[in-house]
Amino acid sequence: MDRLKIAVLFGGKSGEHEVSLVSATSIIESIDKDKYELYLIGITKEGHWRYYEGDIQKIKSGEWERDSKRAVLPADPSYGGFFLEDQPSKIFEVDLIFPVIHGPYGEDGTLQGLLELAHIPYVGCDVLSSSTGMDKLMAKAIFSSVGLPQGDYVGIYRHELKADSQAAIAKVEDSFSYPVFVKPANMGSSVGISKAKDRDELLEALNIAGQYDEKIIVEEFIDGREIECAVLGNFDPKASVLGEIRPSNEFYDYHAKYQDGGESSLLIPAPIPSEKSDEIRQLAIDAYKALGCSGLSRVDFFLERETDRVYLNEVNTMPGFTEISMYPKLWEATGIPYPELIDNLIQLALTKFKEKHNV
Repeated sequence: MDRLKIAVLFGGKSGEHEVSLVSATSIIESIDKDKYELYLIGITKEGHWRYYEGDIQKIKSGEWERDSKRAVLPADPSYGGFFLEDQPSKIFEVDLIFPVIHGPYGEDGTLQGLLELAHIPYVGCDVLSSSTGMDKLMAKAIFSSVGLPQGDYVGIYRHELKADSQAAIAKVEDSFSYPVFVKPANMGSSVGISKAKDRDELLEALNIAGQYDEKIIVEEFIDGREIECAVLGNFDPKASVLGEIRPSNEFYDYHAKYQDGGESSLLIPAPIPSEKSDEIRQLAIDAYKALGCSGLSRVDFFLERETDRVYLNEVNTMPGFTEISMYPKLWEATGIPYPELIDNLIQLALTKFKEKHNV
């Protein structure tokens, strides 16, 4: 049987570029090479697409760029794949794209739109669910419309902050008391997130978040346990067992996720009574469906310590796939090992494409 031709995309222009390199390396190492023929395409921080055939470990370190060739993936569906800039007459046809790119220009619907135009199946959420999942303000509005429980929040635009920072601070202070969490509305992997305990820290946090996005979200502090659930599927999604994060820092920031060498604790399954666990898992599926997700997403919650109330935090439509990432760990604990999980995602993508185009 011919192997399925898959192009794995990694890198990207966002602040999560390095996370993507590690995620992609894990997937490339673990995917079944007897089933799949891989083409590796990296996107540099400048947005250049480059084809790579060298040592997989050089992807993680960033050295891959030196040994790569300029690649082009046209939106024109008649190509059905990509070509190298120095060999434009040779088309590398692909059966599916696996975009292992986190953050803006990869997880926000822009890349998905290109792949839709190119008429190539791809792993993960579609244009709409990717874009709304990436934009935390838009996602929260959707969650509110279907009655999902979440904490209070306010949105601030970067131009508002520049025009009158004191008015922006007053907008926050009129809504809730300190401490608060400040995030770029369109970013993941805890990039640009700060916890502000007073007015001075709030201004600093707003400026940090504003470096990453024009929209900033400020959320009330919830004294809760950090609970995560992995969801897999298209029309009938399934929820994994739950995981709990006990961060090494004040919250699960970028350092705690990717650099602390395991000092943060990941408890799988989370020590939660079965009834409460079932409630959270159902809410995860409800949030997944509310955004119209397909393929995969990780849904994050807070479980309030004092009241045991559940609050939906956010949905990540392309969660990390590093060796210490929660999404594959949760499915492994649920009974789906890493290589099988990759197979499932590929099959879900092919099924979704056939269903959408009625083929």
